[in-house]
Amino acid sequence: MAACLLFNIFAKSYWKQLSVLFGLAVGYVLAIFMGKVDLSIIFSQGFIALPHLLPFKMKFDLGAIIAVTVIFLVSAAETIGDTSALVNSGLNREVTEKEISGSLACDGFCSSISSLFGCPPITSFSQNVGLINMTKVVNRFTIAIGAICMILAGLLPPIGNFFASLPESVLGGCTIMMFGTILTSGIEMISKAGFNQRNVTIVALSLAVGIGFTSGTEADIWHIFPQIIQDVFAGNCVAVVFVVSIILSLVLPKNMDIEKIK
Repeated sequence: MAACLLFNIFAKSYWKQLSVLFGLAVGYVLAIFMGKVDLSIIFSQGFIALPHLLPFKMKFDLGAIIAVTVIFLVSAAETIGDTSALVNSGLNREVTEKEISGSLACDGFCSSISSLFGCPPITSFSQNVGLINMTKVVNRFTIAIGAICMILAGLLPPIGNFFASLPESVLGGCTIMMFGTILTSGIEMISKAGFNQRNVTIVALSLAVGIGFTSGTEADIWHIFPQIIQDVFAGNCVAVVFVVSIILSLVLPKNMDIEKIK
């Protein structure tokens, strides 16, 4: 984290955008000398790993279908939020309906393909919102290069294992400000919606229930719910916040502001 901050302070011009990468490099080298990196795993799985089509036997289970459907709805809500925050922070404008529909269509298409290879629904990553907010780089060529790197990491185990060998402490130190940026982007989006009584009630109650119900052990409250509810919501803060906020948005009256007492 110190390396990222120092680089961001002393670097000039567009070099500031490389602060996270610089911090990762410095942290990785230091971790090697401290014995925190296991380099033996890099070539432990060969050089090429092709994906397996339908690795699991196909089975239709109503509980699993409902659970995955709810999870994907939560993922869709997260995609809408990430897309809105990305456009707002990277392009300094409001997101368009076409951009939101494109993001959701991309998520749906990728999720349908990924399921053939045994993967759960694909979701957008909020880390990208923080990264773009910090670097202001919104470029399709740059994003495509990142996608190619991820594909190579999946097909070539040495590349994937190299990234996996990065200690969590190094990754956390470099991305802690990035996650803080995600939080501030969310607050900024809420502020644009307005802090009226209705919005404050929705945000406060959904966050309190979502974070509170999932922060303790599962035995605290979730044991009173059916197993399918436990599977979806017990450890998923985003899912709980999503459902509570949607219910409150539908139930609470549009005009519930408290009139000022004169």
